[in-house]
Amino acid sequence: MNMFICYFLYFSFHNIPKIMKYLPEKTIERLSEYRRTLFRCLDEGKTHIFSHELAGMHNITAVQVRRDIMFIGYTSQGRKGYDIRELIDVIAGIMDPTDIMNLGVVGYGNLGKAISAYLVNKRPKLKIVAAFDIDPKKIGSSSSVVECFSLERLREIINSRNINLALLTVPADAAQQMAKALVASGIRGILNFTTVNLSVPGDIYLEEYDMVTSLEKVAYFVKTGQV
Repeated sequence: MNMFICYFLYFSFHNIPKIMKYLPEKTIERLSEYRRTLFRCLDEGKTHIFSHELAGMHNITAVQVRRDIMFIGYTSQGRKGYDIRELIDVIAGIMDPTDIMNLGVVGYGNLGKAISAYLVNKRPKLKIVAAFDIDPKKIGSSSSVVECFSLERLREIINSRNINLALLTVPADAAQQMAKALVASGIRGILNFTTVNLSVPGDIYLEEYDMVTSLEKVAYFVKTGQV
């Protein structure tokens, strides 16, 4: 799930150099994956890594790794390979917003709560500051990971808390209507976890992640032995 979230967030903020907006989409996904791997390597006491090592951890070629890292303007230190800490910082400078960016979760059921709990403190500049739901039992609950508000206050809270991005986890039949309400409230990017393909204006970045489709894809390749 983290890959899709970081990919969506990268394209959603506007205060990055123009050239960075045109990195290949797959490169953005892989940079997110590389960073998580590099953090694990640091935890294990490793300070440098070669392209072929990083490639092996992601089942891709060393050429692909070098090409991705070349896109962001970083080079290895000869025989020592890439400096892990420096490479993490370079990726962060490209992937992360300059200032803290606020997120809202729309639909605070099981999935919404799980995503909120997963994202808490994952990235210091990406902060979930509100959730929204229609269930009175969830609204204002002190046991929530994040404060939950009534959907009737959507525009008010989005504006007062400067929320730029929304994670949509509402029932499928409410998804399109909710997307329209988010756009009208000033949201600039939506990560859609529903099973409905949304229609949004061209200036809104939309990332759609259908877990059912992903699961069916995995099942198909297992069934056919293409693993």
